Amino acid sequence: MKPWVARVLHRGVRWIGRKLGPAPAPAPQPAVSLAPAAALDTPCAGCTTVVIPALNEARRIASVVAYALSDPATAEVIVVDDSSIDDTAALAREAGARVILSTMLGKGPSMHDGLLAAQSELVAYLDGDLTGLRPGIVSDLCRPLLRGEADFVKARFGRGGGRVTELTAKPMLKVFFPELAGFGQPLGGIVAARRSLLQQLPFEDGYGVDIGLLVDAHRAGARVAEVDIGSLEHDSQPLRDLTVMANEVSRVIYSRARAAGRLHAEQITAMFETQRQAASALEYILTRRRGRQRLLLLDMDGTLTTTRFAIELARATGQEAALAELLDRPLDDAATRSERIAALFRFVHRQQFERVARAAPIRPGAIEFINRMRRAGFMVGVVSDSYFIAADIVRRRVFADFGLAHPMHFDADVCSGQLQLNPAFLPLAEGEGDPVCKSNVLRRFRADENGPPLLECWAIGDNLNDLALLRLADRGFAIEPKADALRDDPGIRVVSSFEELLPLVPEPAGVS
Repeated sequence: MKPWVARVLHRGVRWIGRKLGPAPAPAPQPAVSLAPAAALDTPCAGCTTVVIPALNEARRIASVVAYALSDPATAEVIVVDDSSIDDTAALAREAGARVILSTMLGKGPSMHDGLLAAQSELVAYLDGDLTGLRPGIVSDLCRPLLRGEADFVKARFGRGGGRVTELTAKPMLKVFFPELAGFGQPLGGIVAARRSLLQQLPFEDGYGVDIGLLVDAHRAGARVAEVDIGSLEHDSQPLRDLTVMANEVSRVIYSRARAAGRLHAEQITAMFETQRQAASALEYILTRRRGRQRLLLLDMDGTLTTTRFAIELARATGQEAALAELLDRPLDDAATRSERIAALFRFVHRQQFERVARAAPIRPGAIEFINRMRRAGFMVGVVSDSYFIAADIVRRRVFADFGLAHPMHFDADVCSGQLQLNPAFLPLAEGEGDPVCKSNVLRRFRADENGPPLLECWAIGDNLNDLALLRLADRGFAIEPKADALRDDPGIRVVSSFEELLPLVPEPAGVS
């Protein structure tokens, strides 16, 4: 974590502590730290489902599966594959795991998918990159559950917590949930719990899932405990991911504190709304290229999904007629139209935006095509004139690398009706390209001087707002085009489905 990020977080925590004063006494039972599990008796054999969320863990997944199966408490091992582009799924299956495909990109959805597939009342979670495990950790985690000492157990391991744990999670827990402040690894993903408890808890999508489950289990009145499992080794997070991880963990703790009546500073919510939108910045996305020189840009509405997000949201909120009137104004420029449409959704709750994005039908074959392109070395992005909150959900549903769209402003999770144009869609220089256009995203990728030059770009769209991008790309495709200009352009190939594109995918260039 950058030093200035740590300083800001520390100061914020101290300020909130002074403003709020001591946290109220919690109703649930306090956390307990149990003796080393090896000193206790052996649990029942085959009583636990072990779930392992995995993304590109071919290097270690087979050994983790074999380790879990060797534990007498393990009844089955489920590996939830997050659309890996290496041999994770095949190696896990060969090692004896049942492999299922995650329904959505992200550790939280994968953990929830594994829970839904689990057949045992006890569920334990392991990470797919673990090494240096001593025997019997699954048994160690489950023993307090079987003995009636706890309902939710987290592992404490020998090494100290990472930077986000020590500088973000622990100080915030000390302020908002002091009864949980003694947990050594509150962000750790090695957990065991009763399935009946987990089914009652929400699973966050991103880095905040582990801390969210801990706090939510505690707030639900569950007995939460920590067991020492010795030492282990984990692959560390890349430095560039730590700030995003810290922001997400902080957001989850703030949201739980607010729900518990322990937070009354609305400006904190506004601050993290701004940080959440940072994920839509092209500067952050470019740091994640990781040397890739091939790019695939996909339109969302009508291309990846068979519907338009704004229309579906208007239908869900009773704004169909008002939206139709705005769509029929041909003289409005793109920015003006986007701002007027955004104003229609003032006072709509964030959850409504998310529900519509999660329900949007994905075009058949899209996920397989994207996976094949990623295996071929392409960085894959969803580029949309719609709202980032929707584009990011859709990109995770199709397992793309990033989403670029316009951030919608939310105040306390309620839409303000204010839209912020994403700078990635603006020209690099005056007079270069249209004022607000997806083609400017490609120009910015090509102008990136911090990575290797972009050698090849594919783009896929369906309507006039995609035309400039498709013309600028090395290979442009129109899927069931809605405008004659796309059909008539000699440089654009018209296709009827993603399946039609599969034979065109280049040979794999190695896993990035």
